[in-house]
Amino acid sequence: MRITHVLLAAAFYACLAFDSLAAEREVLLATTTSVQDSGLLDVLLPQLTKETGVAVRVIAVGSGAALRMGADGNADVVLSHAPAAELELMKTNVFAARTPFMENHFLIAGPAEDPAGAREASDGADAFRRIATATAALASRGDDSGTHKREQELLLAAGLGARPEWPGVVRTGAGMAATLLVAGEKRAYVLSDLATFLAFQKRTGLARLTRTPDDLRNVYSLLPVRPEAFPGRIHAEDASIFVEWMLRAKTARAIAEFGRTTHGEPLFRPLEPAR
Repeated sequence: MRITHVLLAAAFYACLAFDSLAAEREVLLATTTSVQDSGLLDVLLPQLTKETGVAVRVIAVGSGAALRMGADGNADVVLSHAPAAELELMKTNVFAARTPFMENHFLIAGPAEDPAGAREASDGADAFRRIATATAALASRGDDSGTHKREQELLLAAGLGARPEWPGVVRTGAGMAATLLVAGEKRAYVLSDLATFLAFQKRTGLARLTRTPDDLRNVYSLLPVRPEAFPGRIHAEDASIFVEWMLRAKTARAIAEFGRTTHGEPLFRPLEPAR
């Protein structure tokens, strides 16, 4: 009996040691809210942990905040969709790489009756010009996210200035899901990524009014933080495992199928090359 007890105790403490070691294998991912709200990470990350033993702790914020977390050494990897800001930060040598790995499109949603005529717009900038001319209700995130940055780019391209000021503009300061719900409640126009729009369309009752002009292309990139920039703070080895797993051909296939059954179309498209 004593031998049995000793063996059981040894097995118990071995499990505790394994659990403690597994708990240390964690990556902190600062990600745009659109990827989190779409449900994609809920599909991918459990499989990643099962296959690699690396757990991923997700902090979902706007791309601007996610990039600042990485730049300050408060995240191991950033998943962002703000290309101009990403490229600017790459000059600081804080990030080891910037790897675009999937895309979808932004779209302008609004009430189905479309009082501003956004459906007839030639591109995203033209749609915003029409919305402004009609002084129609507009829900803006106003939160320095990748979506907000693109909204500002479109407004500038439309000759309107980066900050919309006409009556009916609401700045939520919130993520994409919350902003879509506000737009639905107020029957307002809103710029959204495709994935979050489709995930919340039934709740908002908003219609998709634009399709896929070039100025609405939406590229997502992975940016691991250089461990040398923050000695002792970055889980570089596990972050590398995470990035490599996200770039695999098998993961790309899962991304390409995500949303097809539920929404009738994939929510994201993987970019080549997949590893």
